[in-house]
Formats: sequence, structure tokens, C-alpha cells
Amino acid sequence: MSNELIINARPYETRVALVENGVVVELHIERDSGQELMGNIYRGRVVRVLPGMQAAFVDISLGRTAFLYVSDVYKDFSDLEQMMLETSKTGQDIDLIDPETSQMDQLHNTSLQIEDLLHEGQNIMVQVAKEPLGNKGARLTSHISLPGRHLVLMPTVNHIGVSRKIEHKEERERLKEVIRKIRPGPLGFIVRTVAEDGTKEKLEAEMDFLLKLWGNIQTKMEKGTSPILLYKDLSISLRAVRDLFTREVDRLVIDSGEEYDNIMEFIETFAPKLKYSVELYEGTDPIFDAFGIEIEISRALGNKIWLKSGGYIVIEPTEALTAIDVNTGSYVGKRNLEETILKTNLEALKEIAYQLRFRNIGGLIVIDFIDMEKASNRQRVSMALKEALSKDKAKTNILQMSDLGLIEMTRKRTRASLNRLLSNACFYCEGRGTLKSAKTICYEIFRDLERECTNPEEGGHVYILAHPEIDKVLREEEQKAIIDLEKRIGKRISIIGKETFHLEQYEISL
Repeated sequence: MSNELIINARPYETRVALVENGVVVELHIERDSGQELMGNIYRGRVVRVLPGMQAAFVDISLGRTAFLYVSDVYKDFSDLEQMMLETSKTGQDIDLIDPETSQMDQLHNTSLQIEDLLHEGQNIMVQVAKEPLGNKGARLTSHISLPGRHLVLMPTVNHIGVSRKIEHKEERERLKEVIRKIRPGPLGFIVRTVAEDGTKEKLEAEMDFLLKLWGNIQTKMEKGTSPILLYKDLSISLRAVRDLFTREVDRLVIDSGEEYDNIMEFIETFAPKLKYSVELYEGTDPIFDAFGIEIEISRALGNKIWLKSGGYIVIEPTEALTAIDVNTGSYVGKRNLEETILKTNLEALKEIAYQLRFRNIGGLIVIDFIDMEKASNRQRVSMALKEALSKDKAKTNILQMSDLGLIEMTRKRTRASLNRLLSNACFYCEGRGTLKSAKTICYEIFRDLERECTNPEEGGHVYILAHPEIDKVLREEEQKAIIDLEKRIGKRISIIGKETFHLEQYEISL
């Protein structure tokens, strides 16, 4: 089957789905909120330096400060040499700098601290490396990167790299040699996958474009002092063309005439051969319905995913990590328990790898596989998980499975997960994910009645307004308790069901 990019573009929201062999493997969403910051470049102002954390807070004109770690601070090499010289004159120990390494590596190899590099009120050019997540501000870097379709310019490092997906050694060396010949100085460039078999002229034209773009950004940086946006990354539609529309993708289908024109103009400039692979969708059904994508999005918001065998996995995001639990469910196997468990785990890990990529789950992840007695089976599951995640563009680090069947892993996180983007914590249960049982609520009502009715000599009536389900339990299952409570508080209890009430909501009226 073919691989496709499906784009649903509207003024308020644009959604991009990458479909491989009929399966939606990636979903990217951008909303018209002005908060899509990844890749944007700013003139920032340092507002606070924190030596204890080796980080700084930087104002980038967004209302909330972003943070910059010492390892992400760029210092011009000539300035760095002077700083090192001055440091050595004070008698402090310093590390040697290898002139052959990149400037980023040179900075990492020094003993410089954040307070040596930044001070409050200083202006600095920064790029958003990670979107704000929850209560955390955006993470910044001053090692700028400007991606094109074939090349990525990294003006702060002296390095030439080639995408790992270009496997042939001869082609990798050819591309490196082309970049060495055409780059104007010690600037960094990464050759992207789509540049495979690319001509010198094509790479040189894109390099000139990126260098002019970098020059314009530097000029804007020098013209003022206040925090301001210097460069905004492309729209999500054009980023999809730039980053995802590779040789492995057979066609791109979009349902907006305006965005279709923008894409065609972009392709005409950077990849004219692709223009015949772009289609404007004109069907009557919404495009994500027609391609079966909408149902996959709905499925991704649930925490339980059933496997074909009858087993299932449960995905539970928490503040610190994402926990994934594997269960056999209704699958009973055919031969023995160990084989049943192994088959369930092997099926589950494929679904887990898919869900991590599709839901864009990042950070620390703990997977609780079903316990296996044989060490060889645990090793087999670990290796199969690594293989299943090998197609994931996000960097992953997977530890060996423990004797308890746990695998700890990390997946690089740069943007919010699909769950965080599309949903909020339930304001009914305040993020607990559960509701109080009917009996728990009934007994809370009884305790509140005792607090409210402290004088049994007063007599009279007390009214309980509650959800119909609670009304039913009070009348049918708690009659004896109510009669006993009426004697103790000295009041007659009347119960009124309210359809509009939430299950946990109730009122007591004296």
C-alpha cells in the first residue's frame, strides 16, 4: 500500500496525518492560538541567572519566561578564548580546548559556569528547542538551527553531518565532500534524507537561501534591544512538506484551496518534481473521515487499547512519567502459560511502539510487561521493542527488562503529547480519573447531616438534593441507615432527585 500525507487545513486548526500502509503513524496538530513556538528565534533578555541550577530565565516577549541551560549557551569562539585567557590569569584551573572540535563541544569541555556566560539584562539570540509543557516554560537554546528541505544550517557549530537514513557509505562521503567545497566557512550543515543523490547545484542553491535567511536574522538582532520575535518557523502545512514529504511518501492530499496554492508555490521553489504528487481533496465527506483518520484520533484519547488476541494495554500519563500496563485479558492461548504470556507481550510491544509515536508520548516511560519466567523470553521482548521503535524519528533510550518484567525507557519530547493537546483534566473528578462510588457519596451525606443538625430537640425537616443514582441508593439500600440517622438528628429526612446534578454533587437544605 502507498504512504500518504493527509492535511486537514482550516483557519482555526490544521491537522497533518502521516499514513503508512493504511495506518496512521503520526499526527501533528497546530491551532490558531499563537503558541506554536517550536523553531522560532527570538531576541531575548536574561532576567535571572540561577547558578545553583546552571540555568537562566529569559524573557522572549511571551508573558512567561523561558529557560536556558548552560549547555545550550553559545559563546563566540574568539570571545571564549579571551574569557579563558582572563580566567587563567586569575590562577583558576581551566580545561584545554581542542581547536579541531566544534564550538559547542569546546564550550562543553570548559569549566565555565552559567554566571560566567550570562548576566541579568543581557540580550541574547535564542531558539525554542521545546514547547512549553504544563507549568514549564519553553526550553531555549542559543545554538541556532535553520532547516531547509535538503540541508539544515547550524551557524554556531563547525560540523558536517549526513542523515543516518542515507545508508550507502559512498553517497554519504560524496555529500560531505560537496558541502565541504561549497560552504563559505566554518559553519555547520546537516544533509537531510531527501538530499540523497542531490546535485551540487541544488545543494548550493539551498545553502545560499539559508545563509541569506541567517543574515537577515542577524541584522534584525542588531537593530534593537527589546525582546522580540526574529524568525517564525513555517506553518505546519509547509513544515510537513519540508520534513515529511520524502521519497517514501507517494502523495499529499489537502482539503484547502488556499493552503494547496501555498504548498505548490513552496514545492515549485524547493522540490518541483513533487508537484505531481500533490492533490486537492474535493470530496463531500470531511477528509479525515474519508481516510479513516478521525476514528483513530478518538481511539488515541482512551487509556485502554485492545489487542487482536484479546489482550489489552493500559496507558496512564502521570506528572512524572507515563505508565503502560500489559494484560492478557481474554486471551488464554493454546499450549502453555509461558507461551501465552510471550505472545501477548510480543503483540503488545508493537502496539506500544505505535501508540508512543502516534500519541507523541515523551519523557520517562515505564512498561509493565506480563512476567515471564525464562530470561531468553525477556531478552526477546526487549530486543523486539527496540526493533519496533527503530522507525520512530524521536530519539529513544531503552533499558534492559528487569526480573519483574519492567522496561524503563525515555523518548525525546519536544512538543505536547496528543492527549495533553486535545484534552484537559476532568473538572468533575479533578484529574483523578475516577468518581466516588454511590455508597461513598451517601455516607458523606450522612456525615454532613450530623455536622449540620447538632440540636436533635429542634425537630423539623431536612431535604437532600442529589443525583438520581444517589437518590435510588438512599431509598433502596440505605433505608435502615436513614431511619437510624433521623432518630439521632431529630429531623425527618426527605430525598429529592435532581437530573441536572453531577453524580458527586448534593445539597442539604434545612
